[in-house]
Amino acid sequence: MDTRGPLCVGIDPHASLLASWGLPDDVGGLERFARTTVEALADRVAVLKPQSAFFERFGSRGVAVLERTVADARAAGALVLMDAKRGDIGSTMAAYASAYLEKGSPLFSDAVTLSPYLGFGSLRPALDAAAASGAGVFVLALTSNPEGASVQRATAADGRSLAQVVLDHIAAENAGAVPLGSVGAVVGATLGDAGADLNVNGPLLAPGIGAQGATPADLPALFGAAAGDVVPSVSRGILRSGPAAAALRDAADRFRDEVRAAVGPRNEEFR
Repeated sequence: MDTRGPLCVGIDPHASLLASWGLPDDVGGLERFARTTVEALADRVAVLKPQSAFFERFGSRGVAVLERTVADARAAGALVLMDAKRGDIGSTMAAYASAYLEKGSPLFSDAVTLSPYLGFGSLRPALDAAAASGAGVFVLALTSNPEGASVQRATAADGRSLAQVVLDHIAAENAGAVPLGSVGAVVGATLGDAGADLNVNGPLLAPGIGAQGATPADLPALFGAAAGDVVPSVSRGILRSGPAAAALRDAADRFRDEVRAAVGPRNEEFR
């Protein structure tokens, strides 16, 4: 992100976007959409974030497209953040970790999103796999969907919100890491007020910029001193500019420059 600019672009090939690009809602349309996005952006943006569900809905052929998307994006120098939101216990969590976080897997990614609501300890197989392979994870903490607040802002027995419990676990995982640990938190950019301590010594994935209503200018007020650690994520706000590669690049450049203007330089002095 220091080199390419502070921006994560989602790859979300849902039916309405395929239609807006003039593509059929089938595996052929999915492949064209994903390939065009990767070819346009993977050599210039820092992070690409494929949403696994939009590939999985086409079954094994859709997953095959996802595998190629991951491989092509990483080959072009982009970091790949797999947006899978996996969460389970024991051997099942270990299997998810093997799929996304062990080198040699066709879906190996630089990071994956995880759900902690079976207990933070249930994520240990993924945390260990990420550490072993030099990858990372982003754990759901404060999401941008309105339904999330009923659980995430509920109060634990010790008076902390459940989101703060998750954030404190993340901070403990990252303790002592320089400049940042590899366990990140997902904090929606649309929240307005986090109501929690976001200084987790790790990256903060901020979805919701663009079509969901948040703007780069909202980041300093929401994240405060941690704004320099934010990974701002834009999906439809950029993808709806397609299918022309030049238009996708222009949209990505515009959002990247707006983030830079809002949060300043991404360096230790700023943090």
